[in-house]
Amino acid sequence: MRQASVWRVLAVLSAVLMGLLFATTALTARGTTLRAPETRLLGLIDDLQSRTDQQSRTLSELQDETALALAHAEDLDAGASIARGVAELGAGSAGLTALHGPGVTVTLNDAPREVGGELPPGARPDDVVIHQSDVQAVVNALWASGVDAVTIMGERIVATSAVLCVGNTLLLQGRTYSPPYRIDAIGDVDEIRSELAKSSGVALLIQAVRSFGLEFSVQAQNDLVLPAYDGPLTLRYAGAA
Repeated sequence: MRQASVWRVLAVLSAVLMGLLFATTALTARGTTLRAPETRLLGLIDDLQSRTDQQSRTLSELQDETALALAHAEDLDAGASIARGVAELGAGSAGLTALHGPGVTVTLNDAPREVGGELPPGARPDDVVIHQSDVQAVVNALWASGVDAVTIMGERIVATSAVLCVGNTLLLQGRTYSPPYRIDAIGDVDEIRSELAKSSGVALLIQAVRSFGLEFSVQAQNDLVLPAYDGPLTLRYAGAA
């Protein structure tokens, strides 16, 4: 009776987890648009980042406790091991496990200022900095090429990720980053380069690179290691169908 009870509980938990994983995987497979409305966040950044760091620590502790509980359950019921294996099948594409493989590193950076801080001839202040739309264009092209995983500044991008411009910094999953921005992706290098070349958004970025000196580089990598997503997985509006 005890084994049957454990199995029923794990079966329910596995079903819930798989529903979340499949929903996230489906969204990820279509690509993350990273589009978000403009918002006034300057006064909230420090507090948000502090809360995000605390939540990440709490999540890590809960993941450790869950792993121990699952290991104990597997000792009681071999079926729990099967359920865990099934759940892990979707974890990679959903961004919940670390991955490694060949791919590219894309670097985006603001244009260097002239001596004395002067702008290049004909440039406005907005012309010489990397914008949210530039990051979006690159990431969208990466997903379109069929990559398996993407990180921005070491943060794994999943279906619920969003990038915001806050002044001259990026706000990503509760943390702020300043340029240069590094984007890593695991996938076919030739396909990645092809999609970047076809992207209209990337074409605008390249035009700014040529006109105002912004930095945009794509470097092939033999073996990238991308970490698992470690943020919250709560979906505010969607539910398993």
